[in-house]
Amino acid sequence: MAGLSAAYDLTKAGHKVVLFDGSGEVGGLASGFKVDQWEWTLERFYHHWFASDQHVLRLASELNCAQQILFRRPDTMMYHQGTFYPLDSPMSALLFPGLGWGINKLRFGITTLYLRFAKDWHSLEKISAADWMKHWAGTDVYRAIWEPLLKAKFGRYSDDIPMSWLWARIHTRTAQLGTFQGGFQMFLNLLADKVHEQGGEIHLNTRVRHIAPTTDSKLRLKVNDEELIFDQCIATCSPKELLQITPTIPTQYASKVNNLQSIGAIVLVLALKKRLTNHYWFNLPANAGFPFLALVEHTNFVSPSCFGDEHIIYCGQYLETNHRKFLMTSEEITRQYLPALTRFNQNFDESWINKSWVFRSPYAQPVPSINLSSKIPELQTPIKGLWLASMSQVYPWDRGTNFAIELGRRVASHLLKP
Repeated sequence: MAGLSAAYDLTKAGHKVVLFDGSGEVGGLASGFKVDQWEWTLERFYHHWFASDQHVLRLASELNCAQQILFRRPDTMMYHQGTFYPLDSPMSALLFPGLGWGINKLRFGITTLYLRFAKDWHSLEKISAADWMKHWAGTDVYRAIWEPLLKAKFGRYSDDIPMSWLWARIHTRTAQLGTFQGGFQMFLNLLADKVHEQGGEIHLNTRVRHIAPTTDSKLRLKVNDEELIFDQCIATCSPKELLQITPTIPTQYASKVNNLQSIGAIVLVLALKKRLTNHYWFNLPANAGFPFLALVEHTNFVSPSCFGDEHIIYCGQYLETNHRKFLMTSEEITRQYLPALTRFNQNFDESWINKSWVFRSPYAQPVPSINLSSKIPELQTPIKGLWLASMSQVYPWDRGTNFAIELGRRVASHLLKP
C-alpha cells in the first residue's frame, strides 16, 4: 500500500514511475485471493479498517470509491476461565468477570478513557505498557486484560513494549469496522489501475535483487536478471531486506536498521460448510492454552454469500521468524491448530472443512521499544535518491493499510518538493 500510494501521487504529478512487486498481485500483506465460487476476494492475513482511518477514507474519496467501503459493528470476545465474554464496549467491560468488581472496573474505565482522549504520546514512550498499566490501572487489571494480550502478540518482548504503542491502539480504534466491497484486493486493484491510467508501470513477479549508487548520483537496480537506472527509489520492503539488497548503505544508518525488531505471522484460513461461532473476533490470552492468539470468523462480519455460502475462519499468531513453525508444512500447522476449534464449538468436526490454506510472512509486526522515536531510521537513506518506507516507520501507530497509505504519500511529498 505504501508503494502504490506513493506511485499514485508521483504519477499524478507527471513523473514516470515503475513499481516492482515480487508477488503475483499488488498489495503485500493486504492482498487477497479468490476461488471460483466466491464473489469476493479474501485477504490472506485478516484485515479491516476503522472508522477513524482518515488516510484510507481520503484516498478512497479521490478514487471515487468511498461508497464501496462498508462499515459494520461486529463483536469482540475475550476468553476468561473457560468462557468467552464480550469486551468491546463500556457496558461489556463493566460486566466482564475477569476484572472482578469495584475498584478494578473503575480503574480500567478511567485509564481507558484517559488514553482515548490524551493527545500527547511522547511521554508515554519513556515507560513500558506493563509498568504504566500496573501503576495507573493496577496490577490486577494489567494481569487480567493487558498482560495476556501483550504476551500473545509480542512473546518475550511483551514486558518492554512502550506505552505509546498501546496508547495508539486505544486512541484511534473504533467499534465500527470497515471492509471494501469485493474484498481489499478490489481496492488495491482500483489503485493500481489509477497508477496505470496516470502513466505508471507495474511489474509483478519481479524482484529487486540489488541496489547501488552510480557515479553520476543515480541508482542502478538489478531487477530479476536485468539492470536498470533510476533517479529515485522508494523501498517499501522490510528494513532488513533493504540491507541485504543494498550492501553499500553507510554503517551508522545500517546499524539503526539492524536494531529494529520485528516478528512474523502464520495464519491458517479455513472454508467451512457450517458456521463455527456467532461472533467475529476472539482475543486469546497467551496463558489460555490455544495454539494461536486470535480466531476471526470473517463471515460474521461479511456475509457467507460473498464466499459461495462458505464460512471463513482465520486462526492467526505472531511468531519470531526463527520459530520452528516457519519450517513446518501446511499440513503440520493445520493438524496442530484444528483440535482447538472444539473449544469454540464442541460440535466441530474436520468434515466441516471444504478447503484450507496456510499463509506466512517473516515481516508482519514491528516490535516497538522504549524511546523508539529517536531510533527510527530516517525515510531518506544516506544514499542519494534512496528512500525507505516500511511498517517500522509508522510508529507510534500500529502497522496497517491506513498508515501505510500515509507513509507512502509522505515520502512522495518529499520527492515532489522543488
